Amino acid sequence: MILETKRLLLRKLTKEDYDDLCEILQDEQAMYAYEHAFSDQEAMGWLERQLTRYQTDGVGLWAVIRKEDGAFLGQAGLTYQDVGETVPVLEVGYLFKRKYWGNGYASEAAIGCKEYAFHTLKAAQVYSIIRDNNLASQRVAKRNGMTVVKTIVKHYYGMDMPHLVFQAKNRESV
Repeated sequence: MILETKRLLLRKLTKEDYDDLCEILQDEQAMYAYEHAFSDQEAMGWLERQLTRYQTDGVGLWAVIRKEDGAFLGQAGLTYQDVGETVPVLEVGYLFKRKYWGNGYASEAAIGCKEYAFHTLKAAQVYSIIRDNNLASQRVAKRNGMTVVKTIVKHYYGMDMPHLVFQAKNRESV
């Protein structure tokens, strides 16, 4: 286990989580900000990237498990991302199965990830990089105490995709 919140446990993903990940990554509605549902190969690549991140970065997206029944709800965690700075920034990211949207799980997991970054990793700040049309994820970032610091354009899937860069600073490191 990486971290625990009131209702959730976050742990490293394993190959056994592939089918649960596909329920998110292959759902067109859940993946609307990516402009497409993932193929089997893209979903496996996504999982393998997380497993590699655990080894190389010590962080990655983690499985979000509901304590009360062990249900796999989605994924949330910390990854290093490029936002045009001199070094990659630590991002709080989250993706959940659509059937669990609207229950506060993403906010709870995101806040837990931010606190883990600040208290365990001693990070000075964290970011969330969110597509401009992803209003639900923007609300999660705001509930996580983040504010927009800039806009960037990511080139993905043959398209230019504007993203808002949210940031929260660790008050203990100021």
